[in-house]
Amino acid sequence: MTGGDALKPIESYTEYLRLLARMQLASQLRGKLDASDVIQQTVMQAHARRDQFHGKTEEEWIGWLRTILANVLTSTMRAYRTGARDIRLERSIDACLEESASRVEEWLVASQSSPSLQASRHEELIRLAGALALLPAEQREAVELHHLQGRTVAEVGAVMGRTRPAAMGLIFRGLKRLRELLDEDRDSHG
Repeated sequence: MTGGDALKPIESYTEYLRLLARMQLASQLRGKLDASDVIQQTVMQAHARRDQFHGKTEEEWIGWLRTILANVLTSTMRAYRTGARDIRLERSIDACLEESASRVEEWLVASQSSPSLQASRHEELIRLAGALALLPAEQREAVELHHLQGRTVAEVGAVMGRTRPAAMGLIFRGLKRLRELLDEDRDSHG
C-alpha cells in the first residue's frame, strides 16, 4: 500500500476539502473567492504530486491532502494581499485548517483508536461533508459557523446579516435536513 495505492481516489475527498476551504475562506476572503476554485487547484496539485505521497494509512492520506489545501489557500490569500510573503499567514492557515479538521472530527465522534473505527470515522467525515454540500446554502453556512467554527447563535446571525432567531431557525432546519440526508445515505448503503 505504499504511495497510497489502495487508498480512495482524490475526488472522494473533494467535499471534505471543500468544507475545510469554506471554513477558512469564510473568515479570510468572504465573497472574494469561491471554495470550488481552491478545491480544483488542490485536486490538480494532488494529482500532479501523487507520487510524492509515501504514507500508508488513510489518516496520512487525508493529512497530505490537507497540507496541499493549506498551501493552495496560503498562495491564494497571498495573491489577494498587497504585501510580500507573510510567514504568519502560512502558520495561521495551517493552524486554522488543523483546528477546522479537528472540529469536524470531534463533531462526528469521540476519540477512536482501532483501525476499523478510524476507517469508519473517515467514511463518516466524507459522508458528512457530502451531506453538508446538499443543504441549502444558508442552512449549510449557519450549521458550519455554529457547529464547526464554534460561533454563538448571535455571532452566526451577525455574520449572516440575520436576527438571532432567524439564525437559530437556519441552524435548526439545517441540522434536521442534515440528519435526514445522512439517514438516507446510510439506508442506501447498507
